[in-house]
Amino acid sequence: MKRFMAVAATLGIAAVALAGCTATSQPIVDSKGVDSQQFAQDKYECEQYADQANVAGDAAVGALGGAAGGAALGAITGALVPGVSAGGGAALGAAGGGLLGLGGGAYSGVEQKREIYRNCMKNRGYSVLN
Repeated sequence: MKRFMAVAATLGIAAVALAGCTATSQPIVDSKGVDSQQFAQDKYECEQYADQANVAGDAAVGALGGAAGGAALGAITGALVPGVSAGGGAALGAAGGGLLGLGGGAYSGVEQKREIYRNCMKNRGYSVLN
């Protein structure tokens, strides 16, 4: 039981860390032949649009969905595995699933934010390299 909880916590922490890593990377724009003042203005405006993405909301939705799915799977596992109660399995499953869902939701929100920025810069005529 303790091993299952440790594995679930480790996976959740890894998912959140992965989402955090992607949050720091910004799309690269080819600046050859670009007016630096206009680029700075466009970059600022596109970042403002991207900041409207609800990363925290996506993370919360992911956590709720993960917790619900984890609780169901944990309850089934708890009912089938000797020495583990359905309630205990559901609690552990909800915790592990919630952590994984939080990481997945945060990652999804960060990707949405990056996509908004990419599209904004492309629509303004820039070549976005990644």
